[in-house]
Amino acid sequence: MNTQETINYNRIAEAIDYIKANFKDQPNLDEVAEKVHLSPFHFQRLFSEWAGTSPKKFLQYTSIQYAKKLLKENQATISETAFETGLSGTSRLHDLFVNIEGMTPAEYKNGGKNLEISYSFAESPFGKIIVASTRKGVCFMAFAEDEISGFTALKDKFPNAQFSKKLDLSQQNALFIFQNDWSKLTEIKLHLKGTDFQLKVWETLLKIPMGQLSTYGTIANQIQKPNASRAVGTAIGSNPVAFLIPCHRVIQSSGTFGGYMWGKTRKTAIIGWEGVQISP
Repeated sequence: MNTQETINYNRIAEAIDYIKANFKDQPNLDEVAEKVHLSPFHFQRLFSEWAGTSPKKFLQYTSIQYAKKLLKENQATISETAFETGLSGTSRLHDLFVNIEGMTPAEYKNGGKNLEISYSFAESPFGKIIVASTRKGVCFMAFAEDEISGFTALKDKFPNAQFSKKLDLSQQNALFIFQNDWSKLTEIKLHLKGTDFQLKVWETLLKIPMGQLSTYGTIANQIQKPNASRAVGTAIGSNPVAFLIPCHRVIQSSGTFGGYMWGKTRKTAIIGWEGVQISP
Protein backbone atom coordinates (compact mmCIF):
# COMPACT_ATOMS: atom_id res chain seq x y z
CA MET A 1 0.00 0.00 0.00
CA ASN A 2 1.56 3.32 -1.08
CA THR A 3 1.51 6.57 0.87
CA GLN A 4 -1.64 7.95 -0.79
CA GLU A 5 -3.52 4.68 -0.27
CA THR A 6 -2.52 4.75 3.41
CA ILE A 7 -3.82 8.31 3.72
CA ASN A 8 -7.10 7.34 2.03
CA TYR A 9 -7.49 4.26 4.22
CA ASN A 10 -6.93 6.30 7.38
CA ARG A 11 -9.46 8.89 6.28
CA ILE A 12 -12.14 6.29 5.59
CA ALA A 13 -11.37 4.52 8.90
CA GLU A 14 -11.78 7.89 10.66
CA ALA A 15 -15.07 8.50 8.83
CA ILE A 16 -16.39 5.07 9.79
CA ASP A 17 -15.49 5.65 13.44
CA TYR A 18 -17.17 9.06 13.32
CA ILE A 19 -20.39 7.68 11.84
CA LYS A 20 -20.49 4.85 14.38
CA ALA A 21 -19.96 7.26 17.28
CA ASN A 22 -22.44 9.88 16.05
CA PHE A 23 -25.11 7.96 14.15
CA LYS A 24 -27.80 9.10 16.59
CA ASP A 25 -27.26 12.63 15.26
CA GLN A 26 -27.72 11.30 11.70
CA PRO A 27 -24.80 13.33 10.28
CA ASN A 28 -25.11 14.30 6.61
CA LEU A 29 -22.54 13.86 3.85
CA ASP A 30 -21.12 17.38 4.18
CA GLU A 31 -20.56 17.00 7.92
CA VAL A 32 -18.68 13.71 7.70
CA ALA A 33 -16.64 14.89 4.69
CA GLU A 34 -15.58 17.97 6.63
CA LYS A 35 -14.33 15.80 9.51
CA VAL A 36 -11.88 14.04 7.20
CA HIS A 37 -10.96 17.21 5.27
CA LEU A 38 -12.39 16.20 1.90
CA SER A 39 -14.94 17.70 -0.44
CA PRO A 40 -18.33 15.93 -0.27
CA PHE A 41 -17.93 14.68 -3.86
CA HIS A 42 -14.43 13.28 -3.31
CA PHE A 43 -15.40 11.77 0.03
CA GLN A 44 -18.49 10.07 -1.44
CA ARG A 45 -16.42 8.43 -4.19
CA LEU A 46 -13.55 7.44 -1.90
CA PHE A 47 -15.82 6.01 0.81
CA SER A 48 -17.76 3.91 -1.72
CA GLU A 49 -14.53 2.50 -3.15
CA TRP A 50 -13.10 1.50 0.23
CA ALA A 51 -16.21 0.52 2.21
CA GLY A 52 -18.21 -1.08 -0.59
CA THR A 53 -21.20 1.15 0.09
CA SER A 54 -22.04 4.85 0.22
CA PRO A 55 -21.71 6.95 3.43
CA LYS A 56 -25.50 7.25 3.51
CA LYS A 57 -26.00 3.50 3.26
CA PHE A 58 -23.35 2.87 5.92
CA LEU A 59 -25.17 5.28 8.24
CA GLN A 60 -28.40 3.43 7.52
CA TYR A 61 -26.82 0.03 8.23
CA THR A 62 -25.35 1.34 11.50
CA SER A 63 -28.69 2.83 12.51
CA ILE A 64 -30.67 -0.28 11.70
CA GLN A 65 -28.33 -2.57 13.62
CA TYR A 66 -28.89 -0.41 16.70
CA ALA A 67 -32.63 -0.31 16.07
CA LYS A 68 -32.77 -4.10 15.74
CA LYS A 69 -31.03 -4.46 19.08
CA LEU A 70 -33.53 -2.13 20.75
CA LEU A 71 -36.51 -3.94 19.24
CA LYS A 72 -35.32 -7.47 19.92
CA GLU A 73 -33.19 -7.33 23.07
CA ASN A 74 -34.65 -4.31 24.87
CA GLN A 75 -38.24 -4.87 23.71
CA ALA A 76 -38.55 -1.15 22.95
CA THR A 77 -41.62 0.16 21.16
CA ILE A 78 -41.34 1.28 17.55
CA SER A 79 -41.67 4.96 18.50
CA GLU A 80 -39.05 4.60 21.25
CA THR A 81 -36.71 2.89 18.81
CA ALA A 82 -37.11 5.64 16.21
CA PHE A 83 -36.34 8.30 18.82
CA GLU A 84 -33.34 6.48 20.32
CA THR A 85 -31.88 5.85 16.85
CA GLY A 86 -32.02 9.54 16.02
CA LEU A 87 -34.69 9.24 13.34
CA SER A 88 -37.33 11.92 12.96
CA GLY A 89 -40.26 9.54 13.34
CA THR A 90 -41.65 6.04 12.98
CA SER A 91 -42.20 6.52 9.24
CA ARG A 92 -38.45 6.90 8.68
CA LEU A 93 -37.81 3.79 10.78
CA HIS A 94 -40.42 1.93 8.71
CA ASP A 95 -38.80 3.00 5.42
CA LEU A 96 -35.36 2.03 6.71
CA PHE A 97 -36.47 -1.50 7.63
CA VAL A 98 -38.40 -2.07 4.41
CA ASN A 99 -35.50 -0.90 2.22
CA ILE A 100 -32.75 -2.82 4.04
CA GLU A 101 -34.41 -5.77 5.80
CA GLY A 102 -37.31 -6.35 3.42
CA MET A 103 -39.77 -6.22 6.32
CA THR A 104 -41.41 -3.68 8.59
CA PRO A 105 -40.10 -2.94 12.13
CA ALA A 106 -43.14 -4.76 13.54
CA GLU A 107 -42.45 -7.84 11.42
CA TYR A 108 -38.82 -7.84 12.56
CA LYS A 109 -39.84 -7.48 16.20
CA ASN A 110 -42.24 -10.41 15.78
CA GLY A 111 -39.36 -12.52 14.49
CA GLY A 112 -41.23 -13.93 11.53
CA LYS A 113 -44.35 -14.58 13.60
CA ASN A 114 -46.60 -15.07 10.56
CA LEU A 115 -43.99 -16.94 8.53
CA GLU A 116 -44.64 -20.64 7.89
CA ILE A 117 -41.44 -22.60 7.44
CA SER A 118 -41.10 -26.25 6.50
CA TYR A 119 -37.82 -28.02 7.19
CA SER A 120 -36.21 -31.41 6.84
CA PHE A 121 -32.87 -33.13 7.35
CA ALA A 122 -30.85 -35.11 4.85
CA GLU A 123 -27.45 -36.75 4.58
CA SER A 124 -24.96 -35.13 2.24
CA PRO A 125 -21.42 -36.22 1.29
CA PHE A 126 -20.25 -33.69 3.89
CA GLY A 127 -22.51 -34.61 6.81
CA LYS A 128 -26.06 -33.99 7.93
CA ILE A 129 -27.76 -30.95 6.47
CA ILE A 130 -30.91 -29.02 7.34
CA VAL A 131 -32.87 -27.31 4.60
CA ALA A 132 -35.86 -25.04 5.22
CA SER A 133 -38.31 -23.29 2.93
CA THR A 134 -41.28 -20.96 2.80
CA ARG A 135 -43.91 -20.91 0.10
CA LYS A 136 -41.54 -18.70 -1.93
CA GLY A 137 -38.50 -20.98 -1.81
CA VAL A 138 -35.50 -22.14 0.22
CA CYS A 139 -34.76 -19.68 3.03
CA PHE A 140 -32.12 -21.59 4.99
CA MET A 141 -29.65 -24.42 4.47
CA ALA A 142 -26.83 -25.40 6.80
CA PHE A 143 -24.62 -28.29 7.79
CA ALA A 144 -25.54 -29.58 11.25
CA GLU A 145 -23.87 -31.93 13.70
CA ASP A 146 -27.28 -33.26 14.73
CA GLU A 147 -30.97 -32.43 14.35
CA ILE A 148 -31.17 -30.51 17.62
CA SER A 149 -28.36 -28.11 16.77
CA GLY A 150 -29.63 -27.79 13.19
CA PHE A 151 -33.14 -26.82 14.27
CA THR A 152 -31.71 -24.43 16.89
CA ALA A 153 -29.77 -22.61 14.17
CA LEU A 154 -32.92 -22.33 12.06
CA LYS A 155 -35.00 -21.09 14.97
CA ASP A 156 -32.36 -18.50 15.86
CA LYS A 157 -32.76 -17.15 12.34
CA PHE A 158 -36.57 -17.02 12.53
CA PRO A 159 -37.37 -17.09 16.27
CA ASN A 160 -41.16 -16.69 16.07
CA ALA A 161 -41.99 -18.46 12.82
CA GLN A 162 -44.30 -21.47 12.66
CA PHE A 163 -42.29 -24.60 11.87
CA SER A 164 -43.36 -27.88 10.30
CA LYS A 165 -40.97 -30.79 9.89
CA LYS A 166 -41.76 -31.94 6.37
CA LEU A 167 -40.04 -32.23 3.00
CA ASP A 168 -41.51 -30.09 0.24
CA LEU A 169 -40.70 -29.66 -3.45
CA SER A 170 -38.41 -26.65 -2.90
CA GLN A 171 -36.26 -28.62 -0.47
CA GLN A 172 -36.28 -31.70 -2.67
CA ASN A 173 -35.06 -29.75 -5.71
CA ALA A 174 -32.30 -28.23 -3.59
CA LEU A 175 -31.13 -31.60 -2.29
CA PHE A 176 -30.86 -33.06 -5.80
CA ILE A 177 -27.59 -31.17 -6.15
CA PHE A 178 -25.90 -33.74 -3.88
CA GLN A 179 -27.06 -36.55 -6.18
CA ASN A 180 -25.40 -35.06 -9.28
CA ASP A 181 -28.85 -34.29 -10.70
CA TRP A 182 -27.99 -30.78 -11.85
CA SER A 183 -30.89 -30.76 -14.29
CA LYS A 184 -33.02 -29.55 -11.37
CA LEU A 185 -30.88 -26.47 -10.64
CA THR A 186 -33.14 -24.13 -12.61
CA GLU A 187 -36.08 -25.27 -10.47
CA ILE A 188 -34.47 -24.16 -7.20
CA LYS A 189 -36.11 -21.06 -5.80
CA LEU A 190 -34.58 -19.02 -2.99
CA HIS A 191 -36.38 -16.79 -0.48
CA LEU A 192 -33.69 -14.52 0.93
CA LYS A 193 -33.51 -11.23 2.76
CA GLY A 194 -30.42 -9.09 3.01
CA THR A 195 -28.97 -5.70 2.20
CA ASP A 196 -28.53 -4.65 -1.42
CA PHE A 197 -24.80 -5.26 -1.02
CA GLN A 198 -25.25 -8.75 0.45
CA LEU A 199 -27.70 -9.76 -2.27
CA LYS A 200 -25.32 -8.47 -4.95
CA VAL A 201 -22.46 -10.52 -3.47
CA TRP A 202 -24.60 -13.67 -3.15
CA GLU A 203 -25.82 -13.26 -6.74
CA THR A 204 -22.21 -13.04 -7.91
CA LEU A 205 -21.33 -16.23 -6.01
CA LEU A 206 -24.05 -18.07 -7.93
CA LYS A 207 -22.15 -17.31 -11.16
CA ILE A 208 -18.98 -19.16 -10.08
CA PRO A 209 -19.05 -22.46 -12.03
CA MET A 210 -18.83 -25.73 -10.13
CA GLY A 211 -15.24 -26.89 -9.86
CA GLN A 212 -13.84 -23.38 -10.20
CA LEU A 213 -12.66 -20.94 -7.53
CA SER A 214 -12.68 -17.19 -7.13
CA THR A 215 -11.17 -14.72 -4.66
CA TYR A 216 -12.59 -11.99 -2.43
CA GLY A 217 -10.83 -9.38 -4.58
CA THR A 218 -12.28 -10.81 -7.78
CA ILE A 219 -15.79 -10.73 -6.34
CA ALA A 220 -15.23 -7.12 -5.24
CA ASN A 221 -14.17 -6.21 -8.79
CA GLN A 222 -17.14 -8.00 -10.32
CA ILE A 223 -19.58 -5.93 -8.26
CA GLN A 224 -17.56 -2.82 -9.14
CA LYS A 225 -16.31 -2.25 -5.58
CA PRO A 226 -12.59 -3.02 -6.05
CA ASN A 227 -11.54 -1.87 -2.58
CA ALA A 228 -14.34 -3.65 -0.75
CA SER A 229 -12.74 -7.09 -0.30
CA ARG A 230 -13.28 -6.98 3.45
CA ALA A 231 -16.94 -6.03 3.06
CA VAL A 232 -17.31 -8.83 0.51
CA GLY A 233 -15.87 -11.28 3.05
CA THR A 234 -18.41 -10.15 5.65
CA ALA A 235 -21.29 -10.59 3.19
CA ILE A 236 -20.03 -14.07 2.23
CA GLY A 237 -19.78 -14.98 5.91
CA SER A 238 -23.46 -14.15 6.39
CA ASN A 239 -24.61 -16.47 3.60
CA PRO A 240 -27.81 -18.20 4.89
CA VAL A 241 -27.87 -20.99 2.30
CA ALA A 242 -24.91 -23.37 2.43
CA PHE A 243 -23.65 -24.99 -0.78
CA LEU A 244 -26.44 -23.66 -3.05
CA ILE A 245 -24.93 -20.19 -2.70
CA PRO A 246 -21.35 -21.44 -3.12
CA CYS A 247 -19.37 -19.33 -0.66
CA HIS A 248 -17.02 -22.34 -0.40
CA ARG A 249 -15.70 -21.47 -3.88
CA VAL A 250 -14.14 -18.20 -2.66
CA ILE A 251 -10.56 -18.34 -1.40
CA GLN A 252 -7.83 -15.86 -0.52
CA SER A 253 -5.72 -14.34 -3.30
CA SER A 254 -2.68 -16.15 -1.85
CA GLY A 255 -4.29 -19.48 -2.71
CA THR A 256 -5.10 -20.29 0.91
CA PHE A 257 -8.62 -21.64 1.24
CA GLY A 258 -9.39 -19.41 4.24
CA GLY A 259 -12.28 -19.68 6.66
CA TYR A 260 -15.70 -21.23 6.22
CA MET A 261 -18.78 -20.95 8.39
CA TRP A 262 -19.13 -24.73 8.54
CA GLY A 263 -15.44 -25.55 9.03
CA LYS A 264 -12.24 -25.39 6.97
CA THR A 265 -12.03 -29.18 6.67
CA ARG A 266 -15.53 -29.31 5.16
CA LYS A 267 -14.64 -26.49 2.74
CA THR A 268 -11.57 -28.40 1.55
CA ALA A 269 -13.66 -31.56 1.10
CA ILE A 270 -16.36 -29.75 -0.88
CA ILE A 271 -13.85 -28.13 -3.24
CA GLY A 272 -12.19 -31.50 -3.86
CA TRP A 273 -15.53 -33.27 -4.36
CA GLU A 274 -16.71 -30.69 -6.90
CA GLY A 275 -13.46 -31.04 -8.81
CA VAL A 276 -14.01 -34.79 -9.11
CA GLN A 277 -17.65 -34.39 -10.23
CA ILE A 278 -16.75 -32.30 -13.27
CA SER A 279 -13.73 -34.32 -14.35
CA PRO A 280 -14.21 -36.56 -17.42
